[in-house]
Amino acid sequence: MNQSKPNVDPNEIDKFASLAATWWDRDGDMAPLHVINPVRQRYVDQRASLAGKTVLDVGCGGGILSESMALAGAIVTGIDLAEESLTVARQHAQDSGVGIDYRAIPVEELAESQAGGYDIVTCMDM
Repeated sequence: MNQSKPNVDPNEIDKFASLAATWWDRDGDMAPLHVINPVRQRYVDQRASLAGKTVLDVGCGGGILSESMALAGAIVTGIDLAEESLTVARQHAQDSGVGIDYRAIPVEELAESQAGGYDIVTCMDM
């Protein structure tokens, strides 16, 4: 997949990178995501039964959905282009004892190298 123009808005990446420290503050800017996350995770689980499945969470941000899917038994890879958000996600997962593979990689590049590599793909809030 040779893309001459990436499907990325650098301003959006920068915006979420600047909010990285707030991902896990349940009373901060990301509070609405924490409120709706159980509904999102349950929606995915009811349709695809997360336990034991490989899941790709595209635009995972700080890992809120990624962690809940991993806790439901999925083998999760979370990708995002905001390295600052991934740093927060990795640290929170480590502190929580949850194993998640977080990567800074464009989805197009991952699709090229791992076509058909996941049972479930989520892409929320993008």
